[in-house]
Amino acid sequence: MRNRILAVAAAVGAAVVLWVLARLLDVDLVVDQGRGPDRIGLPLAAGVAFAVSMAGWGVRAGLDRVARRSAAIWAGSAGLVLVVSLLPVLTVGASGGTRAVLAAMHLAVAAALIPVFGRSVNGTELRSTVVG
Repeated sequence: MRNRILAVAAAVGAAVVLWVLARLLDVDLVVDQGRGPDRIGLPLAAGVAFAVSMAGWGVRAGLDRVARRSAAIWAGSAGLVLVVSLLPVLTVGASGGTRAVLAAMHLAVAAALIPVFGRSVNGTELRSTVVG
């Protein structure tokens, strides 16, 4: 469990560091999804990274309870979610710098979570039976 807590902290920390770097490099994190411009502030960046981390942890814990190959299912599902999460980054009204920072945030959060959540709590793949 300690490793998963550290992964959540790393995911949130990565989003915060990238947000701070963007501000230091004068990248204005503003997106327009058709309702007018929205600024991506630090609380939003950190909060979304935390929420996604906790959701991922919950999904993995659920998979451990119901699936024999939970690690493989987790890896495939998490990879698919990452790809889908990048689609809006490509289509949203934003500067190239903003898009680059948002893509980097998505990739950094995924890099912190996917490998750690891919292991069971004790470091090996759990052998559970399908509930049914």
